[in-house]
Amino acid sequence: QVQLVESGGGSVQPGGSLRLSCAASISIARIYAMAWYRQVPGKQRELVANIITGGLINYLDSVKGRFTISKDNAKNTLYLQMNNLTPEDTAVYYCNLENLLRQNYWGQGTQVTVSS
Repeated sequence: QVQLVESGGGSVQPGGSLRLSCAASISIARIYAMAWYRQVPGKQRELVANIITGGLINYLDSVKGRFTISKDNAKNTLYLQMNNLTPEDTAVYYCNLENLLRQNYWGQGTQVTVSS
C-alpha cells in the first residue's frame, strides 16, 4: 500500500510563503504523475499543479508565477513552494500519486490558512 505524508502547512499572512512536502513510501522515480490538489469546504477538489512522467508540468491558472512544484526522486518527496499567498489559497492541500497502472493514492491533507 502506498502511503503519502504531507507536511509544511500552517497559517501565514497574505504575501507570505509556505513550502509543502509529500513523502512517499515508494520510489517515485518511475510513476506516471504526482500532483497537489486543494479543497475548500463545499467545493470540489481542484488540481493545483502536477508533474507528469517526462517532465511535463501543469499549474492552475491562479497560481502560475507564484507556486512551483518539484520532486526529489532520491528522497521520494514531492514539494510545492507557495509564494505571495492570498486568502483565496486557503484550503486543505492534498498530495496525489498516480502509478504506471494509473492507480491513484492520496495523502491525508495539510491545512493552509492565509489570513491577516
